[in-house]
Amino acid sequence: MHLIITDAWMAKSKALHLSGTKLLLAGFVSALCVMLVSVALYHWVFLTAARDGWPIVGGIVKLVAKDESVHRERFLRENLDAMAKKVGEMQAKMLQLDALGERVSGLAGLPAPASAVPGRGGALVAARPLTMEELLATLNSLDAATSHQVDMLTVAESRLFDLRIKKSMIPTQHPVAAGNLGSLFGYRIDPINGGAAMHTGLDFQATTGTPIVAAAGGVVVTHEYHPAYGNMVEIDHGNDLITRYAHASQVFVKKGDLIKRGKKIAEVGTTGRSTGPHLHFEVLVQGVPQDPQKFLTAGQSMVEELVAKNDKRQRRKSVSSNSTE
Repeated sequence: MHLIITDAWMAKSKALHLSGTKLLLAGFVSALCVMLVSVALYHWVFLTAARDGWPIVGGIVKLVAKDESVHRERFLRENLDAMAKKVGEMQAKMLQLDALGERVSGLAGLPAPASAVPGRGGALVAARPLTMEELLATLNSLDAATSHQVDMLTVAESRLFDLRIKKSMIPTQHPVAAGNLGSLFGYRIDPINGGAAMHTGLDFQATTGTPIVAAAGGVVVTHEYHPAYGNMVEIDHGNDLITRYAHASQVFVKKGDLIKRGKKIAEVGTTGRSTGPHLHFEVLVQGVPQDPQKFLTAGQSMVEELVAKNDKRQRRKSVSSNSTE
């Protein structure tokens, strides 16, 4: 493209040659300058109109600002309503958690905790949406209630764990599963000398080699050969409670071993003062022999109670599933 510039006064002419690239670049720069000037003029006019209150332009500015404010308020209200709905769901779950906490506390033997979410109610009159301040206050209240419930359930869990440990340390499991009960606790005719004598335990008749298991968890405090008891093991369960297992053919634990309930500790034999293979089982409280049958019967009652509860739970599930169908 050629441009010829003529100066009439000086009678001179000058020719300019513009290629396609230069022409495109010049057009782009010109358009950019016009755009920048327009934007600056637009903002200057509207800012001046808004500040000085021009009749027409000022009204347009106010309408635009009002429309933006309405859109912003609507957006915030929609989000607040959604958050308020979630808060309501959280409050309902907190009530369920309160009920669960009461049941767990009852199982742990603790007093029922006060409800973290206080009971409220009444007729719905002139309902209105929650404000941001009210929503934040409700969230803070729920956070405090949740922390309270966590603390209470932690205490209940600790108490239940203690109860479980104590139950596991009480000798309620039969030490010989396949043994027949022989001599009971109390006075009897001594099988060797034929005189009346106190029998301080229970005799479980079984074949040699039958497993002997710990009736409860504890620590082995004695493993020795005794003239009367033969190969003997004693386990300390704490609280001055000790179980004794006598006449074993073999012993598989040693003094100081930590024993779990039901662990095999020995095998039935006829060592010591014995007329045949059997286990002589004793329970001592503060060194005084007690009737082991009372402990074993208590353990059997606990098992039967658990089985009954499980059967009842299964029946409830079955009825619930049938009614749903």
